[in-house]
Formats: sequence, structure tokens, C-alpha cells
Amino acid sequence: MGKIYYSSFDSSLLKKVFVASTERGVCMVDFLKSEKTFLKRLKDKYPGQLIRDDQKNRDVMNQLRKYLTGDLKRFDCKLDIKGTPFQKKVWSALAKIPYGQTRSYKEIAKAIGHPKAFRAVGNANGQNSVPLIIPCHRVIESNGGLGGFGHGIKIKRRLLDLEKDHGIR
Repeated sequence: MGKIYYSSFDSSLLKKVFVASTERGVCMVDFLKSEKTFLKRLKDKYPGQLIRDDQKNRDVMNQLRKYLTGDLKRFDCKLDIKGTPFQKKVWSALAKIPYGQTRSYKEIAKAIGHPKAFRAVGNANGQNSVPLIIPCHRVIESNGGLGGFGHGIKIKRRLLDLEKDHGIR
């Protein structure tokens, strides 16, 4: 049982953004929730001593702030995320989707060598504990529909619009 350091900051787009990390890296990012809800989810997934420490999460919080203003296109932080081998394969593919672009669930399934597993890709996408850093919002339906998003379709649209507005020109 290790120590988990958490922090938060205010965002005009996502209200309150929460970040947690271990000694190995960022383990959770969440937003639009209460601190109590975030801490419960964090404790369930990462048992250990929870410590409020903005200094420990300073770099990732700065990167998230820059991303949310359109000034950061790619995150550079170590991660410490838990998942099955399949989920980690999906998350690795998601991390390769360029800023301002999207991929379909079907395209991700093909990219990881499981062309018929697009529903499983959707489920793995929904289990991503570091949204924004691993850009699960960039995955859409084959027909161009937005599909699902754990924080709601409205926020997914806003994130995609943010990237479109600040994309590489």
C-alpha cells in the first residue's frame, strides 16, 4: 500500500479537474464530479494513503491547464494505470490518435489486431482512468456519431471542438 497524491484545479470548460498520482506516475484524472466522489473512486482503484499534494502533481496539472486552453497538443507525463492486457492495448492505441483527429471504435479494434472487438474497445475506452491524457474523447462511431463518453456527450463535443479550434494550422 503506497501513497497516492491528489490535487485539483478549476477549469472554465470542465469545472473542477482532479488529478492523482503515485510515485510511478499519474493514475487518475477526473472532472465534473465532487471531491468526495473522486476520492471514493480513487480509493477503490488505488488503495493506500491519500495525501493532498499540489506540488507533487504540479507538472501534470500545468499540462492539463495548457491542454484546456489549447496550448498543449501532447502530454508528457509518466502513467501508473491499472487495467487488463486488452485494456492497455486499447489505451496505447488511443494515445496515438493525433490532437484534433478522431478514430472510430472499429478502427481502434483493427489497429490492435481484434477487428471484431469494437464493443470491447468501447468498454475499455470507458474504463480509461486518465481521460484527456489518454484521449478517449477522440473515439467516435464509424458513422461519424459521437458514441458515448463517461462525462457526457456535451463535454465530448466541447473537447473535440477545442482541439479543432486549436489544431495544427
